Amino acid sequence: MIKIEKVSVYGLEEAIRGMRNPMNSWNYSDSYHNKEEYDSLNGQKYVGASNVDYCVGYNDNKLMINLASGGPVHAKYRRMITVYLDITAPLYWWKEFDTYKVGTVANSCSTMHKIHAKEFTLEDFSHEHLIGFWETPLRETIEMLNKTRDLYLESNKKDKELWYRMIQLLPSSYNQKRTVMLNYEVLVGIYRWRKEHKLNEWREFCRWIEQLPYSEIIIGKKEESDE
Repeated sequence: MIKIEKVSVYGLEEAIRGMRNPMNSWNYSDSYHNKEEYDSLNGQKYVGASNVDYCVGYNDNKLMINLASGGPVHAKYRRMITVYLDITAPLYWWKEFDTYKVGTVANSCSTMHKIHAKEFTLEDFSHEHLIGFWETPLRETIEMLNKTRDLYLESNKKDKELWYRMIQLLPSSYNQKRTVMLNYEVLVGIYRWRKEHKLNEWREFCRWIEQLPYSEIIIGKKEESDE
């Protein structure tokens, strides 16, 4: 199970401005802050991505795609497009996500400090593949976690051994929420190596990448050469 929410994309304007610096080609830029400005200054309706505030024009989008096709050395502007999002996913998925250390920041809900904050339920865990008999061990673990939690609370949260037992009993299927900051260049690597991954969570994450504004500069779509 993976849930992605509260997505925000920033830095398109700055990335485009920086992208055109090497060739001093700012006069070719045709992107604007809103659809109304784009329509009035271009004499045509904006037909680009609808899920972003900054409207990337035809010339800028074309150059972005061409530079992206040249790889990270030419597409340095992708590092400037920042994405914020909330992800809820099992610990076994986070363990793999944590290999992406460069260009990412994350603040997570703490199992160290808040593991006892609420009673454990089946919905706190990813268990869609545990059917029938296979769900029994997880239910038993949840029962043991709750018994340990009750004892820990009865001790006024002073019994460190009980706290340790909860930490060590916690399965890797436990769902943790994190607020994450990353950029389009990080997503290029994730998409390339994870889109056909064995874990469904990675496949779902890559489908989300495909829905981002101007995702063609991430997933590798190529168009004809720029001016």
